[in-house]
Amino acid sequence: MQYKRPEQPGCGGCFLLLLLFILLTGGFPALFSFLGTLIYSGIFGILLLFGLFWGFTYWMQKKVSSYESSQTESHNRFVWLLVQILVDIAKIDGRVSKEEISTIQRFFQYNLRYNQAQMFWVKNLIKEAVSSSQPMADSLREFRDTFAYEPRLILLELVYQILYAEGGQVPDTELQMARNIADYLQITDYDKRTIEAKYKYGGGRQTGGSHSSADQYYAILGLEPGADQEAIKKAYRKLSMKYHPDKVSHLGEEFRGVAEEKMKEINAAYDYLKKL
Repeated sequence: MQYKRPEQPGCGGCFLLLLLFILLTGGFPALFSFLGTLIYSGIFGILLLFGLFWGFTYWMQKKVSSYESSQTESHNRFVWLLVQILVDIAKIDGRVSKEEISTIQRFFQYNLRYNQAQMFWVKNLIKEAVSSSQPMADSLREFRDTFAYEPRLILLELVYQILYAEGGQVPDTELQMARNIADYLQITDYDKRTIEAKYKYGGGRQTGGSHSSADQYYAILGLEPGADQEAIKKAYRKLSMKYHPDKVSHLGEEFRGVAEEKMKEINAAYDYLKKL
């Protein structure tokens, strides 16, 4: 299944063409008579609402088309596959609830800061993914074969972000699914442990749990508490290379931003731990 740009909306201006035809063939009296009949019958209001709705949809589709054209093929493909995989995760229990769709939409709107046109595009991608019968394994295989290692790390980071988007405890079944995705993407055990531990300990922020700041910072670097300074430096250098924003810049500004936020976390963890 390949990513395709959405088609432009069809002829929603047919009503205007009809009015023009009546004007040309019967003049203004015929036009006023026709409109009077519509108004009297209440059909005019329905057609007006339809025209306004179509006009908004057409305008938004034009904005989406313009946005897609301004992005790289890698970016559009990345988002499309990301949506497919997130919806596939929601399908694990056999159905996709409104709450799950709302969670995915909020993720793009608030975590990735998508604007109105981008959200319109994402909502269309979600609808397509919900109706798709493509197995998640196929989407993951396509993602693994299309993108280098660093974008795969970003994908796994985003999967964990949405699992923890609502806060609270994440079920073991969902965590195991995230681990299976990591295995399919051929993510190393070290990187899997680093990403999962970060969210388990609150991603370097206080979450009301019993874990100390030091535990959280060790988790961000993928280390066990009490690791020596040599191990801390080695982990910092390794993660800094993997999450350098330039390695995912071709995916778009929002995903470069994800890498930049990750780098801030890594730097904060290193700055804290090197002083111990």
